[in-house]
Amino acid sequence: MNDQIDSDDERGELGDAEYAEFMEIAAQEGFDPEEVEGAIGEAGHGPLPILAVVGRPNVGKSTLVNRIIGRREAVVEDKPGVTRDRVTYEAEWAGRRFKVVDTGGWEQDVLGIDASVAAQAEYAIDAADAVVFVVDSTVGATDTDEAVVRLLRKAGKPVVLCANKVDGQSGEADATALWSLGLGEPHPVSSLHGRGTGDMLDAVLEALPDAPEQTFGTAVGGPRRIALIGRPNVGKSSLLNRVANEDRVVVDEVAGTTRDPVDELIELGGTVWKFIDTAGIRRKVHLQAGADYYASLRTAAAVEKAEVAVVLIDTTESISVQDQRIITMAVEAGRAIVIAYNKWDTLDEDGRYYLERDIETELAQIAWAPRVNVSALTGRHMERLVPAIETALSGWETRVPTGRLNAFLGELVAGHPHPVRGGKQPRILFGTQAGAKPPRFVLFASGFIEAGYRRFIERRLREEFGFPGTPIHISVRVREKRGRKK
Repeated sequence: MNDQIDSDDERGELGDAEYAEFMEIAAQEGFDPEEVEGAIGEAGHGPLPILAVVGRPNVGKSTLVNRIIGRREAVVEDKPGVTRDRVTYEAEWAGRRFKVVDTGGWEQDVLGIDASVAAQAEYAIDAADAVVFVVDSTVGATDTDEAVVRLLRKAGKPVVLCANKVDGQSGEADATALWSLGLGEPHPVSSLHGRGTGDMLDAVLEALPDAPEQTFGTAVGGPRRIALIGRPNVGKSSLLNRVANEDRVVVDEVAGTTRDPVDELIELGGTVWKFIDTAGIRRKVHLQAGADYYASLRTAAAVEKAEVAVVLIDTTESISVQDQRIITMAVEAGRAIVIAYNKWDTLDEDGRYYLERDIETELAQIAWAPRVNVSALTGRHMERLVPAIETALSGWETRVPTGRLNAFLGELVAGHPHPVRGGKQPRILFGTQAGAKPPRFVLFASGFIEAGYRRFIERRLREEFGFPGTPIHISVRVREKRGRKK
């Protein structure tokens, strides 16, 4: 496996000469220069800014989210509490992309409305760069709305106030009354009919930061951040106590002892790391009541803020759908990943055989993730954890020079061309790595590239360049057909 490939010759890191050569190739292949620059910029930015849509039940949050993303994906029904899970979508407005988080599912009967609103809004606000606060203008500001306002003020995040259900001029006065909330101008909107959403989104873009420039090879914001995630009672807190060599967090045989993410600065191998112990993610989060539900939300937020996710799996149990779901969450978040098989010392020879078979069949999709077999209870093989984390971070930050990448793609296409479909054979013409953390590639092609061939490209990229411990994102930009010259 290759070591990390260092390169300062991409724009943004491409040198002037190589950039000019790259754009000349693009022009020769029939790509518009602006289209190429746009595709690279789109794939190469840092994490997209996050917009949280919050408000009490049945004010039209999911309808507004559907309006923002331009399609009906968020479940909408004319009763409160339909949205139970935190759901994230990508959206675009006026050429800028961002993530939209639809929130809901307040467990009013378990914790009481004030505590439930606080827990949900607290998570959404903490994870977001800006907030759209949705209020039903036909009802006006309620005590619950006032409770959310207090949280918003405390958080200090930019807020756009959406006065929803303003279906005509007659509702404008109701919207004006929401100035009393003290959050600035209420934007009158009908999320159902689309009225006023454009002006509101203009205000959202003013509140949201631009996507940060991609940074390579250096940690930003202090110690590297490691999230310990997994099902309840797999040993996350025990692992944290073991690496810290003291009892930093409470451990109990009862699953679910940890509720909130716990941050601990721990020095290992001469390096200070920030380990985050998280609550176990249960199988059906949306059916969990009260504290368990919000603990799962906060765990998801911890993963978003981490650089590496160490996924703990209990070797005394079969690999479950829930284990796979947790891994998928980390992959989709674009985090470096290490798989730690805990309680390894409890397995006999037969148990290890069946576990290995389980891993081959159930976790083949993340065969690239470094693996450590440990015992948090006895400390066995714990010295292997930090090297695995360092390996995953190295893969996460790896960059491939454009020239070397295109030489690789040329050999790949020549030796294993895309299958012919409908009498046509699309070709990968050229490509570049647009970003890292995780590695993101943009490939420019003459036609549609099938998902199977994209997976083949990813597999060969890993064989050639390594990328241990990191997901890889591959986007394909197809050359538009040009009309015949008359």
